[in-house]
Amino acid sequence: MRTPVVVMAMVRDGRAEGWEEVKVGERVRGSGRFAVPDGGGLVGAVIMARGPTEVVAEAGGVQKWAEGVRAGLREAVSGLAAEPRGVVPGMVLGDVSGVPQRTHEEFRAAGLVHCLVVSGANFSILTATVLWAGRWAGLGVRGAVVAAGVAAAGFFAVVGAEPSVLRASVTGAIGLFAVFAGRERQGVPTLAGAVTLLVLIDPGLSVSWGFVLSVTATAGLLVLAPRLRDRLRAWGLSARLSEAVAVPLAAQTAVGPVLAAMSGQVGVGAVVANVLAAPGIAVTTVCGFAAAALAQVSADAARWAAAPAGWAASWVIAVADAFAALPYMVMPWPGGFAGAALLVCCTVGAAAAVRVRWVRRLAVAVAAGAVVAAVGVRLVAPAWPPEGWRFVACDVGQGDALVLYAAPGKAVVVDAGPDPGRVAGCLRRLGVRNVPLVVLTHPHADHLAGLPGVLRGRPRTTVAHSPLSALGPERRAASGARASPALLAAERGARWTYGALTLDVLGPGPGPTPPSGDGTAVNNASVVLLARWTGLTVLLAGDLEEAAQNSLRGLVPRVDVLKVPHHGSPRQEPAFLAEGRPAVAVISVGRDNPYGHPSARTLSLLRPARVYRTDLHGDIAITATTPRLQVHTRPHP
Repeated sequence: MRTPVVVMAMVRDGRAEGWEEVKVGERVRGSGRFAVPDGGGLVGAVIMARGPTEVVAEAGGVQKWAEGVRAGLREAVSGLAAEPRGVVPGMVLGDVSGVPQRTHEEFRAAGLVHCLVVSGANFSILTATVLWAGRWAGLGVRGAVVAAGVAAAGFFAVVGAEPSVLRASVTGAIGLFAVFAGRERQGVPTLAGAVTLLVLIDPGLSVSWGFVLSVTATAGLLVLAPRLRDRLRAWGLSARLSEAVAVPLAAQTAVGPVLAAMSGQVGVGAVVANVLAAPGIAVTTVCGFAAAALAQVSADAARWAAAPAGWAASWVIAVADAFAALPYMVMPWPGGFAGAALLVCCTVGAAAAVRVRWVRRLAVAVAAGAVVAAVGVRLVAPAWPPEGWRFVACDVGQGDALVLYAAPGKAVVVDAGPDPGRVAGCLRRLGVRNVPLVVLTHPHADHLAGLPGVLRGRPRTTVAHSPLSALGPERRAASGARASPALLAAERGARWTYGALTLDVLGPGPGPTPPSGDGTAVNNASVVLLARWTGLTVLLAGDLEEAAQNSLRGLVPRVDVLKVPHHGSPRQEPAFLAEGRPAVAVISVGRDNPYGHPSARTLSLLRPARVYRTDLHGDIAITATTPRLQVHTRPHP
């Protein structure tokens, strides 16, 4: 019996000692340390790779052919703009290797990320196109079905055995066999048979979120979409518009509880975004299939076919960009079973409100009350941002994202947190439209993974980094921007002035680049900044630990505010925390984090400073409009 294992390799300077180049079907040899997998799945082990890998057996003929198809499509779209060049292979073959991180985040926020995953829609479009072409060419019903089956088998070989692909493949095969045998296809029994067969073959699919999402989406299309379409037509919508609205609405209704259980979020604009993107998705998929097929015989013909695919993909990207920029497109929601059950109840209630008059009136009354309450809360709540703000610690969870005022609508950002959406929301609330400089203190994900959220819609930004960094993580994070930002080493002694803000770089000092796997060494290579405005001085200490804190003794002047290093971890040098004699200490830390931050020892060392924490207070703003330091907070929503 074969048991799957997961191999994890350390990435250094964009490479993982050859593991990133391993192709499907190859047999490789390497060394590593075994670990017990988490999550209760059927994975036999996790291997932490150590050292390079060696290919001991080449991939088979089918896998080589499949790689050739993928490479042919990538070559065909090589002349397109950066975003369509990455998105077209993702939408057609599920190859997301070229999709910029920023674009991927926009698709996720807009509810369009399913476009970058091969699903039943790809199989439906492929088989429908081949069936139509076969009938047009005079092959007859059975001949066209055979051609569609061959095309579907080849497509399966190219895209691989992902859960959604398996479900779509087996369902499609059963459906094609029914057409070939002259028997009417029944959607729900076909889906049930496919799911039963696949779970019997691979029980691990039963605990795969991807498989569950694929099955529930298909069930929604089979059961809900026809009823929604008929209801919309009864309300006077045209047949085409009814179909266009019913399909994404049915799929979103079906998968919504699963997504809520997974992520603790609910997307509210996904249906509209999918309706608007649908024409571009269809054209991209059909033309992309044509380009991939033509690439095997003529590169020029493939490029001609890829051009309309790129135009259509640009439309989908524009829809994703527009919806991702809108506020409240993704709302927080309870996770787990309780969140899924709550969303089901809300959906049933909404359906009842549409059909039953007294329920509809009750729903309108409740909605009106909620609007009045929301407006009332907004009127009595303190204004945000507070007038005269100079420094804001954004609540981005377990990470750092700090905003330094420079001028109206303009600010410098120090670190970007772990989530592009959360830092983008913080900047939007502050009214920051222009970010001339982003400082990434050190290359850890909780400080730089959110960078696309800062760069989105803000061109001409320079990204400063630790002079001791190898730059691999920074470049990958910055690659999510449409226009790659300029990179600048933050050398000790540098001074930058932006409007009312002056920044002095206090550290790190000269030294070797720390190994990426040595967390303490990377933390100690953090950029340390002194931010100054008229009447306010703030020390930003990155994730420094004891050794680096000691190295700065004598360089720290009197400060008003200290951004506590490393989220308040216990690795603090008491003399460093006390040297600047801060009146306020700010700790950027996530609620219920697994590290126990901030530690009781650190909180004790910070006395007598007033301590503010993002896990307790939300966004934290410091103003300098009065002689006395003012601290304002924006609690968690």
